[in-house]
Amino acid sequence: MRVYLARPRGFCAGVERAIEIVERALARFGPPIYVRHEIVHNVHVVRSLKEKGVVFVDELDQVPADAPMTIFSAHGVSKAVEDEARARGLQVIDATCPLVSKVHIEGRRYAKAGCEVVLIGHAGHAEVQGTVGQISGKVHVVATVADVERLEVADPEKLAYITQTTLSLDDTRAVVDALTRRFPAIVGPDINDICYATQNRQRAVRHLAGMVDAIVVIGAKNSSNSNRLKEIAADCGVPAYLIDDAGGLDPAWLKGVTAIGVTAGASAPEHLVAELIAALDRLSGGIDLREVAGIEEHVAFRLPRELA
Repeated sequence: MRVYLARPRGFCAGVERAIEIVERALARFGPPIYVRHEIVHNVHVVRSLKEKGVVFVDELDQVPADAPMTIFSAHGVSKAVEDEARARGLQVIDATCPLVSKVHIEGRRYAKAGCEVVLIGHAGHAEVQGTVGQISGKVHVVATVADVERLEVADPEKLAYITQTTLSLDDTRAVVDALTRRFPAIVGPDINDICYATQNRQRAVRHLAGMVDAIVVIGAKNSSNSNRLKEIAADCGVPAYLIDDAGGLDPAWLKGVTAIGVTAGASAPEHLVAELIAALDRLSGGIDLREVAGIEEHVAFRLPRELA
């Protein structure tokens, strides 16, 4: 059986930065280090950090006043959370992905200019909750064209949109088109503001879909970008499966399959890919492993000044 590896796949620069922040904080301040919410959406990453002394909490009231350090996850937090940490005197390092922070800045800029803001994203996602909470003024969250059709705004001439970073240009195109049809004066970010990692991984899956009989995506069930990779493969007419790790592989998926594609969401570590390849090798009695040519990523983000 031929196994094709998507390229790029797995960790993006924002995820690498967030994990390194936690690792460096552990080394510098010692455990326990407290992290609000999962640092990234991956059970293996979270479990590994727990074993090293990281305590993950849902809210800041679970963090002791004498905690050596508290870290905000890569998805970002609201101003209310920042204010609560400041009021309690907690020592905090912000691991928000710089691309998410850029969306926060844009949203605040639009609001300051008197615009209502439309956030294209999934209501309830940690990033969306944080972004909404960073913007003073009215924020509408929409995910579909139908949401746009139901949208009611105070002034169609004073309207702007921003997007969740784990959505690609392709994901948002129909919604942006619907917004510009209904509200011709709406303004939005430059195309270059779309998250490079999301776009690159989705393009790689589309390319992969034309070469294989099935695609396996390694990623967490609560990972927006991982779920989208599975959906894109299915939209291309290829059976697609989302699993946490090799243990989730069902041998029945391989029946009649001569070529299978493998990719990983932006918060899935590469060792999980290696374990899946080993499992495919065992189940099929040998594989022909090939990595598909793709975009080389060289993006790296600076660490916070507290850890640089």
